[in-house]
Amino acid sequence: MRALRTLALLPLILFSLLSSTAALAETMYQVEVIVFRQTTQQLAAARPAPDDWAQGALPIDPNQERATSLNNEAGKLTPANGYNVLLHKAWAQSIGTSPASVALSTGTEQFGHFPVEGTLNLKQDRLIDLDAKLWVNRFDDSGLLSSSELIKHSVRLQSGELTYLDHGSLGLLVRINPL
Repeated sequence: MRALRTLALLPLILFSLLSSTAALAETMYQVEVIVFRQTTQQLAAARPAPDDWAQGALPIDPNQERATSLNNEAGKLTPANGYNVLLHKAWAQSIGTSPASVALSTGTEQFGHFPVEGTLNLKQDRLIDLDAKLWVNRFDDSGLLSSSELIKHSVRLQSGELTYLDHGSLGLLVRINPL
């Protein structure tokens, strides 16, 4: 009789093990990004950002946007200190073993482009892999994109750790915390 009860519980035990494994595969995080410029330096702009800058990445769902927590750090990036914050956003996102891509932008859209636009690709193995590709755009008097600066980095991040990525006159601060 005891063997029959144990046998009857086996599917339930297996299902709970599979469910917990799937839950570990994708974890919710708060991702926060600050893109800033050093006002004392400005690189000569390269060719403009491509029209398909988002490369199939989806914009941040407004329901997933979160309050920013790196406000002290952003507050230090002032023109008086030689910096200018170009983008500061935080959102909730699930990150798993398959890359998850999000499109970031800020400012007024002009002919399909924003003053700051780009993508972040995130995936997690033991650490979190980040591929960032962000453009800071300049527009001519008619609103057409005339030139862009690109910050492109691939880095492994430790969860909860503030990471600084430097690219000439542009910088990126990123922190990814589990929710």
